[in-house]
Amino acid sequence: MSNQKVRKGEELPELPLKKYLKEINLIDDIQSDLNIVQYTHGYSNLTYLLQIEGKEFVLRKPPKGAIKRGHDMGREFKVQKAVASQFSKVPKMYGFSNDETILGSDFYIMEKVEGIILNYKEAQKRKISVNDYQIIANSWLDTLVSLHNVDYKAVGLTDLGKPEGYVERQVTNWGKQYLKAKTDEYPEAEMVMDWMQKNQPKTYNYCLIHNDFKYDNVVFKDDSWQEISAVLDWEMATLGDPFMDLGTSLGYWTVATDHEFVKQGIPSPTIFEGNPIRSEIAQQYIQNSGRTTESLVFYYVFGLFKIAVIAQQIYYRYSKGWTTDPRFTNLNKAAELCCKLALKAIKTKSID
Repeated sequence: MSNQKVRKGEELPELPLKKYLKEINLIDDIQSDLNIVQYTHGYSNLTYLLQIEGKEFVLRKPPKGAIKRGHDMGREFKVQKAVASQFSKVPKMYGFSNDETILGSDFYIMEKVEGIILNYKEAQKRKISVNDYQIIANSWLDTLVSLHNVDYKAVGLTDLGKPEGYVERQVTNWGKQYLKAKTDEYPEAEMVMDWMQKNQPKTYNYCLIHNDFKYDNVVFKDDSWQEISAVLDWEMATLGDPFMDLGTSLGYWTVATDHEFVKQGIPSPTIFEGNPIRSEIAQQYIQNSGRTTESLVFYYVFGLFKIAVIAQQIYYRYSKGWTTDPRFTNLNKAAELCCKLALKAIKTKSID
């Protein structure tokens, strides 16, 4: 077996994994070599490419020291399996296991979807044209609208979340999670939390939402950019307010006019010319989905705060030595930055 490009402490054991692949009928010959490559662009759950007998599969598992909430492999597996009947842009699910004697945690195996994952480095390398970015943004947004149109009752996901009171619960829970993972004093974080408590919308619609919908969580079929083959990273999917989903996307949507530190802290292909600005994406979503809101600034502020908490939680694990990934060294600064951006949006009453 080769654990190529696998971070220290995050290796996978060969024999129990090969046995499991055989049990779920993905391979026949247990003598074959297993090659393992770790995907390194994600910041949350660990993702690996498994290569055996000329076949390729993808494995997902939680990181060491992770709490069950937000790293629930069974839930992630269930959602993708269920939505496939109405929303074809998901990888095929092959098997889920909660037998911790295999890898020391829950995990699942899914199809490897071929195509292009457009993270910042990939976008830089490809030198994508202005016109192509307009196509990319449209394909991405159409996919989000389509995802929000899934009839969650018809696909058996009624028990996925409690949509009533969703916004209030999210504001409270993310605030609690921030305080639990806090390592430094950032007055901006407390100010944002206080503002969100007082300015959250009281009425809203709900549907199936992804909660981490950004360019590098979709797989484009090819460089015509007109089709998305799969949406990835469903760990935070639930039933809730679709504008909370859009708000998170807007939080990641850095643009060329943002401060240099912002563009470094949240590197995204959205900064390149041809991409719409945040208000244009929001208006396009409203037009395409037929949904309306008076609270765009709130949703953007919430999205930024949520990203701040996620960064802070990862930094907390890093500060405890539970992960050694060098990319996590300055994530506390990224958390502070997101809170400062949120305050700026509150003061200017603008998402741009």
